[in-house]
Parts: sequence; structure tokens; C-alpha cells
Amino acid sequence: MQITFTTKRKAIKKQKQHFDKPAYFKKPIGLYMRFAQKNFTATQLEQFYRSLLLPRMIEEKMLLLLRQGKISKWFSGIGQEAIAVGAALAMEKDEWIMPLHRNLGVFTTRNMPLSKLLMQWQGAKNGYSKGRERSFHFGSREHHICGMISHLGPQMAVADGVALAYQLRKENKAVLAFCGEGATSEGDFHEALNIAAVWDLPVIFLVENNGYALSTPVQEQFRCESIAGKAKGYGMEGIQIDGNNILTVYDTIKGVREYCIERQKPYLVECMTFRMRGHEEASGTKYIPEALFATWEPKDPVHNFEQWLLQENILTTTDIESIKTEFKTYIDAETEKGFAHTAIVPSTQEEVDDVYAERITFGGFTTAIIDNDAALENARFNVREKRFVDAISEGIYQSMLTHDNLILMGQDIAAYGGAFKVTEGLLNKFGKDRVRNTPLCESGVIGAALGLSIEGFKSIVEMQFADFVTAGFNQIVNNLAKIHYRWGQNADVVIRMPTGAGVGAGPFHSQSNEAWFVHTPGLKVVYPSNAMDAKGLLIAAVNDLNPVMFFEHKALYRSISGPVPEENYEIPIGKARWVEEGEDISIITYGAGVHWALEYAAQHMDTSFDILDLRTLLPLDYDAIRDSVSRTGRILILHEDTLMGGIGAEISAWIQENCFSLLDAPVMRCASLDTPVPFNAELEKNFLAKSRLHQYVQQLMHY
Repeated sequence: MQITFTTKRKAIKKQKQHFDKPAYFKKPIGLYMRFAQKNFTATQLEQFYRSLLLPRMIEEKMLLLLRQGKISKWFSGIGQEAIAVGAALAMEKDEWIMPLHRNLGVFTTRNMPLSKLLMQWQGAKNGYSKGRERSFHFGSREHHICGMISHLGPQMAVADGVALAYQLRKENKAVLAFCGEGATSEGDFHEALNIAAVWDLPVIFLVENNGYALSTPVQEQFRCESIAGKAKGYGMEGIQIDGNNILTVYDTIKGVREYCIERQKPYLVECMTFRMRGHEEASGTKYIPEALFATWEPKDPVHNFEQWLLQENILTTTDIESIKTEFKTYIDAETEKGFAHTAIVPSTQEEVDDVYAERITFGGFTTAIIDNDAALENARFNVREKRFVDAISEGIYQSMLTHDNLILMGQDIAAYGGAFKVTEGLLNKFGKDRVRNTPLCESGVIGAALGLSIEGFKSIVEMQFADFVTAGFNQIVNNLAKIHYRWGQNADVVIRMPTGAGVGAGPFHSQSNEAWFVHTPGLKVVYPSNAMDAKGLLIAAVNDLNPVMFFEHKALYRSISGPVPEENYEIPIGKARWVEEGEDISIITYGAGVHWALEYAAQHMDTSFDILDLRTLLPLDYDAIRDSVSRTGRILILHEDTLMGGIGAEISAWIQENCFSLLDAPVMRCASLDTPVPFNAELEKNFLAKSRLHQYVQQLMHY
């Protein structure tokens, strides 16, 4: 069923803000039977009614199917339909909406077929996520709907990124992000609103205030008089409206959208409503006072609008019954079609293949691939000696030239050039639109990077220190990493991670945290040890369509140099480098560990060391690891990260499972102490794995 609605209206005048006492759920605002017809035509009002009625009737059917055990879970939006429908109608169809699990009206208003939605809700292959996601945790590029994650708040930062893309292209568009009153307690709410305000982004933040975050009432969520009142604190406008009146919702969002586009400003809209059923059906409603249901039941958005249409002679009883009969026929037919699907036959290969977006050939540029020494020699590059830090800077610069849609973001990266001066000078070359200082909000910025990717942009986000990534961990491991597997949307984001100890920076500026991300399918984890690899891997990471965690050891920035081609080239992600050939012991390592191994080998010429630089930790080059095992039969895995749960454990397990017959001794691991990184120089030396390298080599040689 195609539901269409188009209308042109002048921007509404700025409405007076209405801030009630915290007890507004006991005394609801407004007169819910009052609808302002303004200059809507009868045809438009009928279309509003049809758009409002359809999700209600679908949900009534779904609740029946839930009781019959034909769908597994349901989040009810009964009583809140006017918000989702009115807001979706107010936005243009090619403007992104970030809905939540109670916004069926967004999906139906965007004309998503019920049969396919049913397949989605059953976990069928022909749903929107190939059976990989539940209920409304999915997106659709075709319908400009971005799939939510269960953490709720991160959606708002993604909206910032989409709005930034609109702004950079100078498109007259806005983006709409939903959240509940509970999500306004999350840090993501603060970060997203702050970024939108600081960057003057055309984002509409719509809060569905239904009184309860699962069972937690509003008085246990906040003490401010209203959520809309928070807007002023961010330097934006805000308004509180009757969320059960579809005309109010539509008229407000339509006007706010025009305001956001014209002024290039964000806006906060708080829609007052009530959840007539449980958070989800299994949770029930015993924790909600009966008096609230008695108060809000007469405010039903569908029933009231229907009665008003009858009262104003816009529709007749016959019209109403005809529409309901039409919808019932449609729903029954689509339900039958939705259940007519075959059971999923799992394909392990397909599951694995869909974790990452496939690399495509870009138009307008070519990049040389250096995957071995012969390739470097044959390419006849102009090679110059460069420091590690300068090689990274050059890689970023050349990537900015190659991709005019590449945006740099991070704290102090613009005029200041970043904490380590890696981006120094780029502001003058590319301007503040592409080299963007950010507020101190890692989660919000990483979410914005994902939003940019949704609109076809690339981004490099600099963590000031790798340690600070914890503040953006959720966006990385739950949003960026999973989004392609969930609904086919790639996350074209590189996160630069200045990492490592040895510079006397203490526990919060020295951690090696690469193992956190190696455990997360969907990410790629890169960790170069030399200048040439640093530039080539950085360019490869930017050209990749997947999220890449790019680790840069701080102690190597200005302490090592090496030959680096001046041209644009890639070092393939996922391919290790054979540093030194040997027969006695294989040292498998990466980052600073490569230099520790080379230094130790130079000091112990009586032992023949085979040194393998992994370069990429996810995906691992298992072929190179096997080759190294076959050359010596004695394996020492060396890394700066702490021992427990480090990547050395995974590599060791793989070798013993797959190369046991090639071993002459147990696989050993040399890692840093299982303590935080100490500040004192002597304590730090004792902490690092380098201090125990000789001990492990001797133990392995004499096994």
C-alpha cells in the first residue's frame, strides 16, 4: 500500500515554549480534543488519518500474532502514533530519520511493505537484515531510515554526521533523530546536542516523553522542569508540545525543519505522550499507577482525531469503515505473504563474508600496491628518508587530495595540529570544513563519523591518546563494527590511535589497548612499525570502506626514520612483513616490538632470528605466521600489551591448533606486566616486555 502526502506550507512562527512541572504526567498539558485545521485541505486531513490509522491496525494484528507465538517480541507504540507519523510526514522522503523501537509509524509512513516488515520481525532471510537483527533494529538506505542499536542514545550523534554531510554539500535538508526521555540521561544525548549546536547543524532532536524508561518514571530520571528546557543550555531553541495531536506534531516539525534549514541550527522538540502498554509486551505495566491510564486513555491520538474528522464533517462513518476495511484487507494479505517464506539455511561463508564491506574500485585515482620488496623496487618510486610521524602526515595529506569527501575530526587537530602535530598545516591547505576541531566528546564525534559515512563521506578521527577511546567505545564496537553485517551499511571511518608506553606518560596516556578491538568482528586493526608501512597502511585504511583502528606508537613518532616513497601507495591491510630471515627462533611481533626484536638480534649474533612484523592484527596473516613457524619450530610472540588477554594468546592458540607438528618447543609469549603502566622511568622499563625478552629467548632456546 502506497501512502503519499505532499504539501507546501510557510514556516510556522516560533511557538511559545511550554514548560510544566515535573508532575505533568498526572496533569497532561493541552486539550487533546482540539485540532487546528488551519489551511489543511480535506484530502490532506484524510491522508493524515490514513497514515495514523495504519500503524495502529498493524500493531493490533501484531499483538494477536505475538499471543499466537508467530512473532517473538513486540515494542508497542499504541498511544504514541501521532509522533512517529506526524514527524515522518513533515520530513522529505530523502531526508534521514533515526527512529527507535516504538516508531512503527515512521516505517509505514515511509511506505515499507508490511510483508517484508513481517519477515524482519520473524527473523526471516528476506527481511531487512537477513535474519540477523530483531524487531526495529535495522535500517534501509532506500527509505532513508537508519537502524537503531539498543543503546538508544548513539543514534543522535549519527544524525549529527548526516546533517554535517548535508551542510557540506549545501543541501537544503535536515535530519530527524528520535529518543525517549530515558535516553536524555545518557552522555550521548549531551554530546550530540552539544556538537550540533557548536557546529550549527540542521538536526531535529525529537524526544518522545512517555513518562517511563522501561519502569523508571521521569521523576527518577531528571529534576529539570522539562526536557525542552535543556535546549537553552546548549544554545539552541526548544519546545514542548502535545505529542498525541498529529496536526500539532506535523505543524511543529514542519516549521522546525524549515527553521533548521534556513538558520542552519539544531532544534529540540519534546513531545508529551504516554505509553499505554509495557516497555515490551513481556514486561507488563504493573509498575504504572492505574490513575495514569485513566487519565491518558481518553487522549488516544487515533480515536480523538477520528472523532474530530467526523465532528467537522471531513469524513463520514461510512468513510471511516471503508478505510478500516481496506486496511484490514491489506494487512491480512501482507501477513499471509509475510509468513510465506522458507526457513533460513545458514551459510557460514555468507555470514563471514558480510561482516566487512567489499572493497570497490574508486574512480579518478589509482594507488600503487606495495606488498613485497620486489613491488617497491619495480615501481621505481622517488624514495626519501622520513620520520615515522612525517610519513603518517604525508599519508593523510595525500588521502585528502585523493578524496575530496574526506573529513578530519579530533580535539585540537586544526590550527594547533593535534597533540603530536600530525595534522599541523592541514587546516591551511584544506580549510576548517574538512579539518575540524571537535568538542571533548569521543562518542559523539565517532557517531558523527558514522553519519558522514551514511551520506557517502570518509573520515579520519584522531583520538588525542588511544587511552581516551574508552569514552567512544560503544560507538566503535556496537555501531561502527556491526552496521554492515546488520543491514549492509558500511562505516567508512579511520580512527587514529596514538598508543604505547616508553615516554613516561603514566597509566592514562600509555596503554596498549589494541586487543580490545581485535576481539570485535567488523573492525580492522592496523599497527605499523616503520615509516613506509605507516604511510602505506594509512592510505589503505582510508581507501577501505570498513572501520579501521589505526595504532601509531607515540615513542616511534620522532625516534625512527626510514625510506618512504613520495608517491601515493598502499600497503595491503592483512598482510604481514617478513623483517629478517632466521633458523633458530621466530619472533612474531608488531609496533615497537619489531625494534626490540631487531635490537636484540643485533646484540646476539650467535642466534639466528626469524622476525615477522604482523602490521595488521585484524585480520591476521595466518599464512605468514605458518611460514614463520615452519622455518624455526620455536616461536616467541612479543607484544607491548599486557599478557592476560593480549593478542599473543590468540596467536599462540592458533599455532598450537594448526601447526603443532611443526613445533620443537611450546609457543611462548613475552608481554608487559599485568599492571597499569607506571609513570616512573625505571618502573616503566620494568613494566615493558622488552625487559624480559632475553629471559624468554633463553628459555625457548634451551627447552
